[in-house]
Amino acid sequence: MHSRTVNGDSRLAFWLRVREFAVPPSMIKSATARRTAGDWAGACAAAHVDVDLNLRSVARSHGEELAAQIRADLRHLAPDLLRWHMPRIAPDGLLRPGLTVSLARYRPTGQGDGVHLVARTPPAWADAGQRLSLALWDGSRSAPRPHPHPRPNRRFRLDLHRHLWDARRSGDLRVRSGADLPPADPLLVAERTGPPARDCAVDRWAAEVGILLRAEGRAGGGVTVRLGGRHRLLLELAAPGDAYPPDPPRITTAAGGGDPALPVLPDAATWVLPDLALLRAGLIEADQLHPLVAPALVPGHRPADTPPIPDGGASPRLVDCRGAQHRIGLVNGVLVPLDHDPAEIRREELLASLTGTPLPCLQVIDEVHRHPAGLVDIRARLDHGDIAGALAAVEGLLGPDALLRGGALREELETAALRQVAHGMFRAGLAGLGPPPVLPTGNRSRDRRTHPRHATPR
Repeated sequence: MHSRTVNGDSRLAFWLRVREFAVPPSMIKSATARRTAGDWAGACAAAHVDVDLNLRSVARSHGEELAAQIRADLRHLAPDLLRWHMPRIAPDGLLRPGLTVSLARYRPTGQGDGVHLVARTPPAWADAGQRLSLALWDGSRSAPRPHPHPRPNRRFRLDLHRHLWDARRSGDLRVRSGADLPPADPLLVAERTGPPARDCAVDRWAAEVGILLRAEGRAGGGVTVRLGGRHRLLLELAAPGDAYPPDPPRITTAAGGGDPALPVLPDAATWVLPDLALLRAGLIEADQLHPLVAPALVPGHRPADTPPIPDGGASPRLVDCRGAQHRIGLVNGVLVPLDHDPAEIRREELLASLTGTPLPCLQVIDEVHRHPAGLVDIRARLDHGDIAGALAAVEGLLGPDALLRGGALREELETAALRQVAHGMFRAGLAGLGPPPVLPTGNRSRDRRTHPRHATPR
């Protein structure tokens, strides 16, 4: 049971659920092994990241020097760490759809805004598997594959936050997250920023504004901070300088959407890092964090040698059956009653087929097939693209040779398979930017718009 803190804070509950399912340990382990072996493409494949760029083409179109810079960044890209820190939306913690995030910006002479290494998420109707894609953007409106928003988003950008995806810079997370600073007093924060101030990283804003202004080639001035909905703040920093900590910026409430000509403070700098908030609330242990995040936020932490592996419910379960305690368990890869002989089971199954009431042991087995107690977690794994984890959980409940019966569990698995077809159509460019004519169906409705209505938790 979670503490009162998580039950009273929807943001903490949201991120706790995301950390449990969004980036499974098996993905992190596989991607890390391939990255450390020098196989950046294999690491991307392990982290469900599609690569939509060709370095030979980059060298031909932009020169060998730029291609070498991009190649060096790709070799140190930790795609599982990128997935860990990507923007997500409520209520399920899925990747924010239809998004283009700049990871690095290169400025070759005469290329205008330069060339960006970007990570993209598909639109909501094609989000099966929660896959990301890597590509280059050179200022054009087109993308290698159809995408609703190919231009890098000003609000969601990570080119100023390499520690969120570059393994070489992961140690910077401690300073950039403000982990060395005491938690800000919510009342004092509210006085400065207004009602939406909860979870704002105001103590880091001055330093982050300076980083942003220098990156934009400005000696001073203002930046816009988006706090959700139509609430905007104008931060004005007279001279960023190099002093630490810098003087706090002057904060002014901006009406409407703010000034579009001003730089936008990235979300990664606006809000308290979710992992830091979870650690401070005592809701997560260091071993539950990403291996590149834990040592930055918990100095001196040593990862456990062998993480605990759940048994998946493989041990026999007890059932009250006609006044006695009976067991059900896995035998030869199938969930069966252990305290009834085969002849009795055949009679009871025949009785049930004739609309009779079967044994309680058989009723429990049927319920596990159709609507198991772990369905919520299985659904979460499917939603986040952890197909292997979901199937392992099903096999732990029913056995690897079980024949699924009609019910909620089967519908979830069928829906996940059908949605893979929609994603394949999107990747192949066969469905354009809208949903295909026949959408996957299931027992849950999903918002198919590029940007769902639910607000983004911080």
